[in-house]
Amino acid sequence: MKKILFIGDVVGEAGCDFLRSKLRNIKQEYKIDITIVNGENSAQGNGITPNSADALINAGADVITTGNHVFRRREIYPFLDSSDYIIRPANFPEGGAYGKGVCTLDMGSYSVAVVNLMGTAYMEPLDNPFTKIDAILEDISTPNIFLDFHAEATSEKKAMGHYLTGKVTGVFGTHTHVQTADEAILGGHTAYITDAGMTGVENSCLGVESQIIIDKFRFHMPAKFKEAEGNCILNGVVVGFDEKSGKAMSIERIIIH
Repeated sequence: MKKILFIGDVVGEAGCDFLRSKLRNIKQEYKIDITIVNGENSAQGNGITPNSADALINAGADVITTGNHVFRRREIYPFLDSSDYIIRPANFPEGGAYGKGVCTLDMGSYSVAVVNLMGTAYMEPLDNPFTKIDAILEDISTPNIFLDFHAEATSEKKAMGHYLTGKVTGVFGTHTHVQTADEAILGGHTAYITDAGMTGVENSCLGVESQIIIDKFRFHMPAKFKEAEGNCILNGVVVGFDEKSGKAMSIERIIIH
């Protein structure tokens, strides 16, 4: 059995630093073979930059997934096109978006495909993620397939998990930054969690200074988000899987303070 670690949205410099301080020990403790990290908020001031992507890789990430903030910082555009380890949602329209939505890791005796998709409920009107994943799966030869489904609506994430039951090894929801307690092995095959959570300052509103978010909800005025300060938390899941069949054998939530 092999083990994959998926880490929820890393927020800002504090999140990157905390990841770097904890990841090596986590990988040793759980005997992790592959680490996937959502890094779409890893740069100071939101988005992802080449520097923050490098910080995640240097911390120990093998693949970086993203979401709706992936194109916020222009300096990441050429990086997305040239990098093999950072991916963006595959259902951005063809022909105009930088980067790719699928990454395949050659692990020698087996390979692992990592797919990134974005939901459309309460999000940008991208291509239908259910239709897109069908097309993607036709071109993937390995049975070991993990999806980062970056979506707002719990119902859409749940629907995707059930839709892909038996077709992929794992479906991990991201975007809301709040870890859910519904981890499960669907159909005896597919590891699932509605949201893997966040890596960043715990006493905050999704990693941002709480008062900024409170005022935004109270007064509905534009606000510049500022990363919160304080003690951090790391959220994620560890999935054990059979690399020959692509079947998930276990899923465990992790919360590291």
